[in-house]
Parts: sequence; C-alpha cells; structure tokens
Amino acid sequence: MALFLSRLGRFSFRRRKLVAGLWVVLLAGLGLGAATLSGQLTNSVTIPGTESQRAIDQLEERFPEAGVGGATARVVLAAPEGETLDREAVAGVVASLQDAPKVTAVVDPFQAQSVSPDGRVALAQVSYSVPGFELTDTDREALLAAADQGRDAGLEVEFGGDALQPVFETQATEVLGVVVAAIVLVITFGSLIAAGLPLLTALIGVGVGMAGILVASGPMELSSYSPVLALMIGLAVGIDYALFIVSRYRHELRDGRAPEDAAAHAVGTAGSAVVFAGLTVIIALSGLTVVGVPLLGEMGVAASVTVAIAVLIAVTLLPAVLGFAGMKVFAGRVPGLRKTERSTRPAGERWASFVARHRVLVLLGSVVALLVIAIPALSMRLGLPTDETAGPETTQNKAYNLISSGFGPGANGPLVVVIQTDEDPQGAVQAATERIGALDGVAAVTPPQLNPAGDTALLNVIPLSGPSSEETENLVSDIRSEAGELRDSTGADISVTGQTAMNIDVSQKMADALLPYLSLIVGLAFILLMLVFRSVVVPLKATLGFLGSVVAAFGAVVAVFQWGWLSDLLGVESTGPIMSMLPILLIGVLFGLAMDYQVFLVTRMREEYVHGAEPGTAVITGFKHGARVVTAAALIMISVFAGFVLAKESLIQSIGFALAFGVAVDAFVVRMTLVPAVMSLLGKHAWWLPKWLNRILPNVDVEGEKLAKREGERALEPV
Repeated sequence: MALFLSRLGRFSFRRRKLVAGLWVVLLAGLGLGAATLSGQLTNSVTIPGTESQRAIDQLEERFPEAGVGGATARVVLAAPEGETLDREAVAGVVASLQDAPKVTAVVDPFQAQSVSPDGRVALAQVSYSVPGFELTDTDREALLAAADQGRDAGLEVEFGGDALQPVFETQATEVLGVVVAAIVLVITFGSLIAAGLPLLTALIGVGVGMAGILVASGPMELSSYSPVLALMIGLAVGIDYALFIVSRYRHELRDGRAPEDAAAHAVGTAGSAVVFAGLTVIIALSGLTVVGVPLLGEMGVAASVTVAIAVLIAVTLLPAVLGFAGMKVFAGRVPGLRKTERSTRPAGERWASFVARHRVLVLLGSVVALLVIAIPALSMRLGLPTDETAGPETTQNKAYNLISSGFGPGANGPLVVVIQTDEDPQGAVQAATERIGALDGVAAVTPPQLNPAGDTALLNVIPLSGPSSEETENLVSDIRSEAGELRDSTGADISVTGQTAMNIDVSQKMADALLPYLSLIVGLAFILLMLVFRSVVVPLKATLGFLGSVVAAFGAVVAVFQWGWLSDLLGVESTGPIMSMLPILLIGVLFGLAMDYQVFLVTRMREEYVHGAEPGTAVITGFKHGARVVTAAALIMISVFAGFVLAKESLIQSIGFALAFGVAVDAFVVRMTLVPAVMSLLGKHAWWLPKWLNRILPNVDVEGEKLAKREGERALEPV
C-alpha cells in the first residue's frame, strides 16, 4: 500500500498540471450538471416493512380519495378569552383556504363538529394534492395568508401539520466552522500558505461531492438531509486528511528531503493512514443501508461517497498542489507562531510521558468521567419532531397548544385505523369502533369514512394523551392487539397508521436495528484495524474506547435536547424526545471518525515500534509526532460540526451537537488519554497477534516499512 501510494504521490507531484486540470474539469462538469439536471429534494420519510407504511400503501391503492399521501395542514382558529367564535369569520377563513394552490379539500369545523365545547376554538383540516416536499414557498405563503381575514375579525389563527415543513436548506451560519478551522490551521502550521492547502482541497472535494449528489437527485428521489450530512462529513474529513499529509510533507522537508521525495513519502506513509481511516468511515456510513430506513441509507451513501472523494483528493490532488507550492509551505509565516514548532520538548511528548508515569490513575479517571457523562443516556426517549417540539414562538407550537386547550393533547396526533374487508364492512366497522372506543386512553372515535367500493374504511381515533407520550404509544400497541381478535371474529384486516403511528414505528425500527448495525460495523472495522496494526489488542481497545465515546455523547445529547441543560446557551428552542434516527446515525458517523484518530495516532506509534523503538518509547515518540496534528484535526472537526448547531432544524442541530461533543470526547479523552495509558500499560503485548493469524493476514504496510527499505536500497546504489 505504502509503495503504491508513494508512486501515486510522486506521479501527481510531477504531473501536477494534468492532475489539477482533471479535478477542475470534473468539478466544472458536475457543477454544470447540478445546475441543469438536479431534481426536487424530499423531506418525506418512508419506512418499508412497518404496519403504518403498509397501511398507507394500501390506502393509496384502494382509497386514494382519502389523500393519505398528500400534505395536510391543521388550521386553528380561536376567539379571545371569554368569547365564542364568529361563524362568518370562520367561514371566510375556510373559503380563503379553499382557494389556496394545490388544496383539494378543507373541512369546515362547524360541519365536522370540530369546535371545542366552550365554542372558543375550532380546528379546520386542509388536504393537499401533493406531498409536503412538493409545496413551494408560494404555496405556504398562500396558506398563511388565508389567516388575514380571521385576524382582521379579531381571531387568533395558527397553523400546524406537515404542509408547513419546508425542505431543509443549508444556511451560511452552518459553515462558520470553516472559519474556525482556518484559524486552527494557521496556528498549527504557523503559515498562511500551508494552512490554505487543506482548505482549498477540502472545498474542491466537497464541491465535487455535493454537485454529484445534486446531479443524482434528478433521476432519483433523494432526501433533503443527504447533502447536509455529506457537507458536514465531507468538510471535516477533507480538511483533516489533507492536514495529516501536509504536516508529514513539512516534516520530511525539514528532515532534508527534496520536495518531490517529501511529497511521495508523505503520501506513502500519512496517505496510507488516510486511506484506511477513510475506509473505516465509508464502512460505517455505508452500513446505514442495512438498517432498512431509506432516508438513513441515502444519507449514509451520500456521505460515504463524499468521504471517498476526500480520500482521492488527498492522495492525488493534494500532492499536485504541493508540487505547485514546493518549499513555499513554510512561507507566509504568522508572527508569534514560529516558536511552537521549534520547541525542544513538545507538549505532546510531555503529556504522553505524564500519562505513561500515571497510567493506572489516568485510566481509571478517564473511565469514571465517561460513565458519569453517560448517566443521562439511561433516560433517553426516542421520537420524531412534532408541532409540540417546534420553537415556542412558531405558529406550529402555538397551534399545538391551542388544540390541546380546546380538544385535549390527543387531537394533535389522531390515529388512523384502516379497516379492509370484502365480507361485512358495516359489521366490521361497528365492531372495531366499539372495541377501540372501549380501550383505555381513547378520547373519541370519529364516524367512519368508506371508499367508493365499500371495502375499505377509515376511523380517526383521538387519544387522551399527546402524540409523543408513552401513553399514546401504549394505545397504538393495544389497538394492534385488538386487531388480531377482530380479524378472527370479523375477517377484517385492521391496521393503524397516521403520523403518530408512523413516528412510533420509526422509533421501534431504529431501536431494533441498533445492535445488528453496531455489530456489523464494529466487526468489519475490527478486521480492517487488524490489517492495519497487525494486532488483536489494539482493535479491541479501539472499539471499547469508541463505545465509551458514544455513550458519553448520548448522555450529553439527552442532557441538552431532552432535559434542556444549556439549551439557552446553545440556541435550542425546545426540548423533547431525541430524534429516533440520531442514535444509529451518531454511531455510524462517530465510529468512522473515532477510528480516524485511532489510525492517525497509533500508526505512528507502530511505525516507531516496527523501526526498532522500545514499546514504551514508541508510544511516547509516536504520540509526540501525532498529538499536535490530531489535536488540530479534532478541533477542526469539532468546529465544523458545531457550526451546524446554529441550524434552525432540530435534527441538524442535534446531529451537529452530538458529533461535535462525541469527537471532542473521543479525541481528547479516549485517543489522547486512554490510548497512551493503555498502550504504555500493555507494552509489547499491545502488538500481540497469533502466529497463525499473522500468516494468513495480508501485509498492507501502512507504516511504510517496505517504503523505507526501498529508499534505503536506493541510497546504497552507486551514483
């Protein structure tokens, strides 16, 4: 591997104009394609295999008039305190809603009897002909403008439902982390030119990846979250991978190598670590496709493609750019930052020596700290965003509160019960209504709606509790239990769907997939790390350290987004259940990134050990060479991810915070503290590998032993 990458780096350095030109042409071509061929991104979530999704698919076939696939809006009209609604004012709002674009039906609250007992609050249901992601800003503005007539008459008018959820778009505030990353690079290198190279290549890589995703959105239906995760991960790893290679290139130049040789050696050694680190990230992200949730699979594939591009950029375009820069990577120095590089005993070496001397105490203290941070994770509740979790000043949250005060919290998330039978529809509907209405937690069961064929009926079941409560989850389970008995007695096929049931099914699907997914990526990465380190102990230690990082990240997410700790400081407008897809997404992304630091830090230790250093010395020396650049890489990743905490979308906020916190814990507690403590404690046993396994494992030579041997042979050749 090292020899191949060294040759690739040398070729790119020599043919820099050709290599750089090819990447520029690729970027321009994909950019043109993105501008002309891109399609509409979607924010819809489908979960194949769940009861709620099967019911929706059946309704689209047998009862399309129900409009289950279209967007809906709940319009809440409320009179001032102590007054009742004016029917004419309500009728005017209803008429305006009916004139809005793409609206197929508006249910008048007085005709549907959806007026609160005190006559103060009314609920009108608006149905659209298209899904929410196909609604434009103009469509939503027309919906909101319908409230003007009611407000002019003194009514309070608020809106809820998925029709108000626009497709997520990246905002400028979410890439502020790049600015912080630039500052970290300048401090790390002390040179503006050296700092600019990782930023340049990372931005080109992200540009290629994002443009490719947008081109793919033409023939394929992609989630609006896919390019967001790709941008987030692509920026972070793109900068980090280039940082490691540029740092090694400067190190080789200082050791007296010519620029071309330095670039070849840097790509052969640090580039090998980049390739294997990238493979771990790609494995973890691609593994999201096995979860069975198309949204997560799309996000994982999009992000893994961007990571693959970042790796290719690092081992081809970066050495080409280094060819243009040459010795100028030391130019553009920033006053006051030169002394750090010339320190006779770097901080990394001093820290590694301290950890080695007090390894048992450091090890115990780090483990206890991780466990304490993880305590809130014991009370984690999963769910999907609802109008209840919207910001307190949003119309969605106000609509939720008005509905709760007028009709009870359950009216915000009615359950849709689908009854299908060819034998006795009326009897089946009556039996289902009676049995479901008698269940604990049911506030009301609305009259049934039948399709024209008379073989499919819908019942709206209003729970007593809110859509994200445990009581509503239990009610869904109870109705599904009754469905089996009703099927035996009536022959009808009964299922529960609707947004609330869909949220419950999604959460359960994620929970069920968590352990199999974790086993898959950990198993594959364990094998990959054995190839890299020629050890059984190091991959095991790396995996256990990752588990500590992820449970600590879960604890922090629960404390902030569920309990509300530091929510004002971080700009979290509302708290509630943790997004159901966050744990499995966090595991996938954080595992890949955690292995990045493991590879970058420990490969240098192994390089020293393979080249003859004593185990304890190898740990300290390897840590000394890797600590500064790993610290910078971690700060860059934390900055990029933290920039996404400024997003308005709760899912993006929580992902950004979870990844930023998880990377901070993994880099500074696990990799920079636990790793040197455990490695110094184990000594030569850290590199133990059974002889039989050593014989069958291919030697990928990440540490560049063959490369060093080849260079030594060249040095002995007569001139």
